[in-house]
Amino acid sequence: MDLALSDEERELREAARRFARKEIAPVAERMDREEYFPREVFRRLGEQGFLGVTLPTEFGGLGLSYLAQALILEEIARVSPALALSVGAHSNLFGDNLARNGTPAQRSLALPAIISGEAVGALALTEPQAGSDAVAVRTRAERHGGHFVLNGSKQFITNGPVADWLLVYAKTAPERGAHGISAFLVSSKTRGFTVAKRLDKMGMRGSPTGELAFQDCEVAAEQLVGVENEGVSIMMGGLNVERAVLAGIPVGIMAECLERSLDYARSREQFGQKIGHFQLVQAKLADMYADLEAARGLTYAALDSVGKDRRSLRQSAAALTFASEASTRHALAAIQIHGGYGYMRDLPIERLARDAKLLEIGAGTSEIRRLVVARELLGDEFL
Repeated sequence: MDLALSDEERELREAARRFARKEIAPVAERMDREEYFPREVFRRLGEQGFLGVTLPTEFGGLGLSYLAQALILEEIARVSPALALSVGAHSNLFGDNLARNGTPAQRSLALPAIISGEAVGALALTEPQAGSDAVAVRTRAERHGGHFVLNGSKQFITNGPVADWLLVYAKTAPERGAHGISAFLVSSKTRGFTVAKRLDKMGMRGSPTGELAFQDCEVAAEQLVGVENEGVSIMMGGLNVERAVLAGIPVGIMAECLERSLDYARSREQFGQKIGHFQLVQAKLADMYADLEAARGLTYAALDSVGKDRRSLRQSAAALTFASEASTRHALAAIQIHGGYGYMRDLPIERLARDAKLLEIGAGTSEIRRLVVARELLGDEFL
């Protein structure tokens, strides 16, 4: 496999880097402090094509690879992991899922506004009792003639409080367990849908997260995504792609931590010399570089894998597990290198450390991802 970037991918990455530094950096601290979602910046991301990287060109997307999408997230995450998370949930968890599984009418209805940034998308899967055990959802969807009635709640939904369109998973045949789940395209304007609560988080604070409620929420049968009772295949295929694409976020966090730590080690003086001369500081920098390159290699390989076959799970699970844990570890190392300054909110490093931790929890916890890797390696008997 060739991990080298194409000219188009390099140009896209540089464009994203310029945009992030110019447009996102000025609002990143406010996003964290006030839990502020910068809707206008989000729209400008759409204007630049960054919200529809993998989506069909017929709706205004770029029709590029998952690698291209992860490169965008990496550059945004260097400035604001929170906005990168919202972009990933919008473009991949919602947009890419709908583009791959929706009907032509569903795609025409939602994707143009998703790609332009005029609308925000979200994936509504997790529930209070169904986190890593995603197929344990209890939200019900009962068919009544030409429509379904949804009842239940969703928890920890990225973009939930600001979403205009949601891809919602519900049980249509509860007695069939995992094989009784269906997916639905739901507008936030649908009667019976409410944002029950906006959640206050440790990190990723500029990415709105909420608890959603469905009470006798009527959804037309035409809004069923895919085949009734076969939503688990959409769910698992989407989760696999999600892990690979979102791994770009911890890669971006590590890249920013390394660059800032190198700059500080070259300039900060203690005991009459630059701290970059201290071997223990050098060791931290070397470890940070090695793990960054390893995470980037795992991530790019996983992105290549899901682009060819979404059924193989271990590459994505391994990439996100390694990258997320390394980003938390090295964001803390960056704080240590910066000393007291790193602990202050004047610098973004403490925010990067808080943001990094979420990637060990979302998209299946690190513990669950390790089980995914091991069981696929062991074979069908252990699944």
